[in-house]
Amino acid sequence: MPYDLKEVAAISGMPGLYRLVKPTRAGVIIEALDEKGTRSVASARNKVSLLQEISIYTQDYDQTVPLSEVFDRIHQKHGAELALTHKSDDRDLTAFMGEIIPDYDRDRVYMSDIKKLVQWYNTISKRLEYQAPAEEETAALEATTAEQPTPAQKATKKTEAEPTADEAMSTAGIIPAAEETNAAGNPEAGETKPAKKTSKKKAE
Repeated sequence: MPYDLKEVAAISGMPGLYRLVKPTRAGVIIEALDEKGTRSVASARNKVSLLQEISIYTQDYDQTVPLSEVFDRIHQKHGAELALTHKSDDRDLTAFMGEIIPDYDRDRVYMSDIKKLVQWYNTISKRLEYQAPAEEETAALEATTAEQPTPAQKATKKTEAEPTADEAMSTAGIIPAAEETNAAGNPEAGETKPAKKTSKKKAE
């Protein structure tokens, strides 16, 4: 994938994004994705939302767009330097979202989600290296996304309340506390299991 999000997470009650370093008995050691790169321990009680498990709702109730793909679309259109910030005018943020995902669900994707998306992209584009996908991989990805939604996409549930500032995006996949202890956007939703990798198929 262009941006490797496997070890990047948003954590409830903690601003910013973090790289998951290694698990401990009390939780998981994390490293802040900022200039300081400060390390600390996230408790097993904290809700950890892996960015690779987050996707954006579309108007098709059974279809979502993975965050990794959204970041790729942003990079293709705007590069690593995005002019917008999470403090930009709401109208500009709405127009930006419509440009990146024309059919995003206006009812289930809140303004707070769009702001977090922009904020996360600005962080990721500065801290992670963008790797352009090979032509064969791009063709395989297009063929895969044209198929039925993955179990992780179907598991995405409709949220009733707008997320608060320290929560993950409304489309986040939350890791159960038990898994936080043994393993490893902003963000709200019921607990879901990590998404299974979808095998890539060559376009016929």
